[in-house]
Parts: sequence; structure tokens; C-alpha cells
Amino acid sequence: MFALRQATATAAARTRLVGSISIPSCNESHYVEKLVTYPSRKGKEFSSAPTMHGTTILCVRKGNQICMIGDGQVSKGSVVVKPNARKVRRIFPKGSSSESSTGGSSSESKEVKEDGTIVGFAGSTADAFTLLERLESKLEEYPGQLPRSCVELAKGWRTDKYLRRLEASLLVADSKHSFELTGNGDVLESHNGILGVGSGSFYAIAAARALIDVDGLDAEMIARKSMEIASDMCVYTNKEFISETIVTDVDNDENEGVESKDEKKE
Repeated sequence: MFALRQATATAAARTRLVGSISIPSCNESHYVEKLVTYPSRKGKEFSSAPTMHGTTILCVRKGNQICMIGDGQVSKGSVVVKPNARKVRRIFPKGSSSESSTGGSSSESKEVKEDGTIVGFAGSTADAFTLLERLESKLEEYPGQLPRSCVELAKGWRTDKYLRRLEASLLVADSKHSFELTGNGDVLESHNGILGVGSGSFYAIAAARALIDVDGLDAEMIARKSMEIASDMCVYTNKEFISETIVTDVDNDENEGVESKDEKKE
């Protein structure tokens, strides 16, 4: 028994550790050392496919006006694939009064233009249109309830095994609310009425925040000036702007003040 313990202790003492692999030592006349090679840090390969870069979408709310604007550039690597893509659209849920009033005089067409829900997207076009169809179905299911529709869309986007692979970001706005939706399940509403997504969104948001308090500038003027600044700084954003505007009867700033007073009373 004593001899067995002594042999075990000797074998343990003669064991060498190389990296995380235990290798028994051999005699000095026949010594073998095993080299352990760790994998190198994975870097960017030159043979990888060019990535599709994003765009710039900006939404500004000021006074009784809501404006969403986006550029038209689609880039793949260092190549401009298309300069005039339409990334801002207006949708009308089925059964709404805006959808039914498609014909008539010019005044009626103007009312249609100032109603509905505005959607802007950045990312994969096919993924964005898939989410756009889902949002339309949610608005039809919950008419006039944009916050609930966005939450239900984000919930399905997060949990559905097919939708969770969609790579896009959405800006959604109506006469009362504006939200940013992401694939992580985020439904964000801005505290100052300014939202943006895409590669040049930070430049556009910063410019819009600087201009939001300037007298004489409405939401559309602020949005266009901010996008011009973003296009000068972001190489994936051009000056082919497409915008959609909603004009309401109630001032957005006054409406927010009324809501805050009601919350305090509660």
C-alpha cells in the first residue's frame, strides 16, 4: 500500500502542465514537449462580401407639424448602388377615412396627404417591407392606437423565430406619437420630438436639436437643414431627400404640456 502511494506521488510530481493540457514527463534522454497553439483573434478578411451600409432617416416634431425625411442613397461597400431610393412612406390602414377619400378635389387630396401614418426605414429593404406589412396589420387590428401597434410589432419581432432575423430599424409617426423600433424589442419615444436612425442619424439629430428652438423654423425646414448637414459629413448619405409631413390642428408643444399636467394630477 505504501509503495502504491509513493508511486502515485512520484507520477504526480513528474507531470508537467503545458497551457491547459496535462502531459506526463518522459525520461531526460527521451524528452518530448508538446506545443499548444491558441487560435489567433479573428479579424476582418479581405475576401468577405461587401456590407450594405445604412442610410439616414430623421423625424422632427415642432408646433403643429411632423416631418419625416430620408435620403435616397443605397451603398454596397464603396459603390453607390442607387441614388434615389424611397425610404420614407405613408401608410393608411384599411377602413380609415383617409383611405376612402382617394378621389375628389385638390382640397381632399391635401387632407389625405396630411393624414395617415409615416414610416421611415434603414437597413435591408426586404426586411423593412416585411416589417411594414406587419405594422399595417397591427394598425388595422388596433385602429388609432399607434403605441399599442408598435409594442405588438416589437413583441412579435423579438419573439418570432422568423422575424427576429430581420435586420432593419423603423421610425413611425402619426399626429400624436413618434417611435423608433428595433429588433431588440425597443420602442423608443423621444423626449424632445426628434428621432433618427441610420449611419448619419447622429449628425442629423445633433443638428436638429440645435435648430429646434430657433424661431421662424418649422419642422420641415429643420429636418431639411439637418439632413443637409448630415449628408455633408456621412459618406453613405446623399442630398436626394424624400419627406412626408403631417399637419395637425393642435400644437404638439401645447399637447405635451396638457398631457404632463394630467399626469401630475393623477
